[in-house]
Order: sequence, then C-alpha cells, then structure tokens
Amino acid sequence: MSADPVLSLADLAAWSRPGTSLAVFGHPIKHSISPPMHNAALAELARGDARFADWKYFRFEIHPDDLPEALRVLHAKRFRGVNLTVPHKIIAFDRVAAVDPAAQPVGAINTLLWTEAGWRGHNTDGYGLAAAVRENLGLDLAGRAIVLLGAGGAARGAAVECLQRGCSSLWIANRTAANLESLLAILGPVAGQIPVRGFAPDAVPADLPAGALVINATSAGLKPTDPLPIALERLPAPAAVFDMIYNPPVTGLLAAARSRGLPAANGLAMLVHQGAKALEIWSGVPAPRTAPTMAVAAAAALAAR
Repeated sequence: MSADPVLSLADLAAWSRPGTSLAVFGHPIKHSISPPMHNAALAELARGDARFADWKYFRFEIHPDDLPEALRVLHAKRFRGVNLTVPHKIIAFDRVAAVDPAAQPVGAINTLLWTEAGWRGHNTDGYGLAAAVRENLGLDLAGRAIVLLGAGGAARGAAVECLQRGCSSLWIANRTAANLESLLAILGPVAGQIPVRGFAPDAVPADLPAGALVINATSAGLKPTDPLPIALERLPAPAAVFDMIYNPPVTGLLAAARSRGLPAANGLAMLVHQGAKALEIWSGVPAPRTAPTMAVAAAAALAAR
C-alpha cells in the first residue's frame, strides 16, 4: 500500500487503527494534496510534542450517496476530525449535530470536529481566503471594494467572508442571472449597510469603483481553453486579482492581470491557510504556526505531479 492510499467506505468500516486519525472526504479525492500537507504539519508538531506522535491524516473516496453512512461510521470510529471537499461541503451542512455560527450564512462546511453529541461543522475557507489575500497581495478585505466573480458555493463563502470582515462594497459578476439573484437574496441579511450589487460580466456598471480587489470564485481557468470569467480591461483600475484556482498555477485571468501590471495570486495559499485553520480546530495549535510547513509540503506535492 502506498504512503498515501485512496481509501474507501469499506476501509472505513474495517478501521481499527490506534491513535488519533483525521480524514478528508471527496468525490473524486485522488487529486487532493491535503494529506501530504497535513501529515507534514503533524510530523513537525510531533518532533516537539509527543501528543502528536500518533496523529495521521487519511483520504477517502466517498460517493455523495454514502456520505451520511460514512459520517456515522467515522464518528463511531472516533476520528478526531474530517475535511470535506467537493461535493460534500453543502450536503453535510444539514447532516451534522451543530454548525459554527460563522458558517451558518455560508450554508456549507468543510471541517468537522468530533464531539460526544455528533459532528460540529465549521468553514475555514473564508479564513483561508483572507489570510492568502493578506499574505500574497498585502491587502485586507476590510474596507476594500470587492469584485467577486461567480455565484456558486465558492462565491457564496467568499462573499460572506468579505461582508463579515467589513468590505466597503461587494460587486458580484455572474453570467446566469437567476443564480446571481439567488445569491444576492441570501446575502441581504449578512450585508447590513454594506452595498451589494450584481452585474453581468459583459455589462460592468459605470459606478463600479477603482481600486477593487477582484476575486475569481468560478471554475473558469481550470482548463486552458476556458474563456476568461471577465475582461479586466472593462474594470476601472483594480488593485489586484486573486484566483481561487491553484492548479494550473497561472490561469488565463492571472496571466491577463500580470500583463496589465496588476498584482495577482493563485489559490494555493488559500488552500494552505484553510488547512492550517482546520488543524487548529482539531489540535488547538494556532494556524500561523503550521501554515509555513503546510505551504512547503503543498508546493512539493504539486511539483511532484
């Protein structure tokens, strides 16, 4: 068996490993670099603290239909925690014992913590976004005009984080009007007095402010043939561009941003920081302490592909 095998629900049912186990569920999960990232951090922690000597992080391929049973078995086997990736973040939201208040408006959870009463759901993606934007671009979401591209689950999480951190305004661009209107309705109670506006990518409002941070929360850019989610020349002098996609490391949007002399960053640091925050929830070790080790491991895992 490889050092980082892809495990199944059958493997979980037969689980008998002593020690503290952590997991990530996904469908598919083979591409995930979370195991090497977390296990590098756990190994580093174990060198200075014997409590972590038996901690290990595993990955499981779990079909969405099997998620309720997998979560039940995982709890019975007393796994300390689990990360959830596509498509489980939304499915699990109504299938846990409790949800952290900050994650409630997102409607999705990516981190579960074992409690006697059942799983407690958290969402660390927003923290990861804010930490990555600060680290890579030197910007804070607070007080910043945000242009968010997309209206799906990733965009909803980003929008809630921007609003909760006090952005000055939030402008959401999406091609499908119905999805955009649905997201705007959800965000209304979260926004308070912060202006939230929607628009089509090919119809940029005349009053959109200069100096905005552009965040891509769409999947456009995963393939070289994908069209750009927005034409940057339509926007008034953005401050910077952040693309949540990290593989490929340079999307069409990032290439366009750099060709215009704009600061730009991909989503690898977001992956790292959301992972470090999840480990903090499980271990109590502050996220900034493990993030550097995770960053090195994540970069190595990508380079090895």
